[in-house]
Amino acid sequence: MVYDPAMGSGSLLLTVREELPKGEKTKTVKFYGQELNTTTYNLARMNLMMHNVSYNNMKLNNADTLEVDWPDGPDEKGIDHPRSFDAVVANPPYSARWDNRASKMKDTRFNGYGKLAPASKADYAFILHAIYHLNENGTMAIVLPHGVLFRGAAEGEIRKNLIEKNYLDTVIGLPANLFYGTSIPTAILVFKKNRKTKDILFIDASKEFEKGKNQNTLSDEHVEKIVETYKARRDVEKYAHLATYEEIKNNDFNLNIPRYVDTFEEEEPIDIAAVCKQLEQDNAEIEKLEMEIKEQLKILGVDLNGNFN
Repeated sequence: MVYDPAMGSGSLLLTVREELPKGEKTKTVKFYGQELNTTTYNLARMNLMMHNVSYNNMKLNNADTLEVDWPDGPDEKGIDHPRSFDAVVANPPYSARWDNRASKMKDTRFNGYGKLAPASKADYAFILHAIYHLNENGTMAIVLPHGVLFRGAAEGEIRKNLIEKNYLDTVIGLPANLFYGTSIPTAILVFKKNRKTKDILFIDASKEFEKGKNQNTLSDEHVEKIVETYKARRDVEKYAHLATYEEIKNNDFNLNIPRYVDTFEEEEPIDIAAVCKQLEQDNAEIEKLEMEIKEQLKILGVDLNGNFN
């Protein structure tokens, strides 16, 4: 079962199916999704059906994910029975506003992380909602702006708790101008609950793209490089680093990718003597040209003040 809490037109759900072995077979994958916009919700239903997803094999809901949890939540006695999924994927609206009133701290999706996501930035609210619905052996991937990696205050507290709970598995930095509607660089955060180690893999793929007229794209080669690096889970010079928990703790749980992946390229050393020699030659050439100009002005009868004689 795969779930997208901000499914839009359902394209991420279909992408998961394409990547699964025999995923195209009927009834192999069950699709669950929630979308706030009614028009987009209806578009997602049509999109899935047009891609041969049986109506009986999808359960989509038109609601505000952060306000209305997945319908399998609390029963009539108020006891929560959350449905968990094998995979959760999301590309939610970036840094959207949400209602973070204090009573939300009683919501079982958000109450184990010390703070609520700020009202002006719902990014971590989407993260916590998605993790809540991830089963113990599942994998979650969410696309968000880089700010979630280093912003402080409440977000910093939530990020620290996520790392200490050992849920965060991988951070993948993507190029700018990759998605429609925004030109900012984004990152994929991969979460798992049943992790055996406390390291976190950082991949800097921000320079791996094909430049387009209006939008950048990832080629098959770029995607394959990311996937192979993710599977290998080891350092790649100027591209990836497997950071220990101690490294991350020493960085005050700041996950800004340049802290872990050094992509600095040294410039070639400058030959000062050669530069000075070139400057001398340039100055001599300028002086020669100035003398020639003065001679031509004299022939034309123009004095050095620009007056004709």
